[in-house]
Amino acid sequence: MKDVKITAVRRVSHDDLVAKYENPIEHTCDVEEGMTWVSKDGKCPQGLCPEARKTMKEFVEALARGEGNFYDGWMKNPYSAMISCNDGFRPVSFLIEAL
Repeated sequence: MKDVKITAVRRVSHDDLVAKYENPIEHTCDVEEGMTWVSKDGKCPQGLCPEARKTMKEFVEALARGEGNFYDGWMKNPYSAMISCNDGFRPVSFLIEAL
């Protein structure tokens, strides 16, 4: 199995959607741009948001098995994927790549 590097490359906030639809909450995401994790054997690395993990799980596991070329050439590097977490208010985009 290959190790898979996960990098938070972009974090955005849709403040207009927050104001219109979200109830006030005290704590949101702790992920910051530039944070990295390494998945060993396709498992969730310590400190990675479990909800973000759910959105990228299949891609991380496939890359760990040596698979790639998702969607017939979607990424310039066929052994990578750009996946966003499922927070519609503050999505984080993650680059995942086989090492």
